[in-house]
Amino acid sequence: MTDNPAPESSPRNTIIAFFIVVAAIVGGAVLLLNNRPAVVEIIINTPQPTPTRTPSPTPGPITVYVTGAVNQPDQLLTLPPGSRVQDAIDAAGGLASGADVERVNLADRLHDGDQVHVFSIGQDVSLATPSAGLQVYINTATAEELDALPGVGPALAAAIIAYRDANGGFTTLEQLDEVEGVGPALLEDWQGLIVFD
Repeated sequence: MTDNPAPESSPRNTIIAFFIVVAAIVGGAVLLLNNRPAVVEIIINTPQPTPTRTPSPTPGPITVYVTGAVNQPDQLLTLPPGSRVQDAIDAAGGLASGADVERVNLADRLHDGDQVHVFSIGQDVSLATPSAGLQVYINTATAEELDALPGVGPALAAAIIAYRDANGGFTTLEQLDEVEGVGPALLEDWQGLIVFD
């Protein structure tokens, strides 16, 4: 018994198989394109700029005149900003014997151009350069010192200090008008009484 040879593939079957494969590839591509995820839009919101505080001027050294019952009197002394009366007395060699410490506020903060005079016990002499009157150093004044200004009470003093802490020191009288409760009338009353140090 002889084996029959395998029938040869007809060219027609090959063409049909080719078209089936091509149809499968095209169908898969269409299916893939139709099911791809949607494009995601990314929106970047730029933040609003925050206001920048104007820098307050850097305080420089101060010069004070020390007279009276100190070991080295009648001197102009240059001290760092924020110095107190005690610092000026120390720089002038300390208190002399007989100095009336009760009449000196050693903790008082100094400002450029101040005179520190230490009286001797029993001395009752006026200063050679008397005070020119009320002067308030607006950028370092305490609530009590601000209260000495006309029209200022505890609430307005607190508002001035809060504004100063939030925005830096004042540089002009007009800038004080930005404080809640201050107006043109008060600014006129304060003319010549406020020092910007």
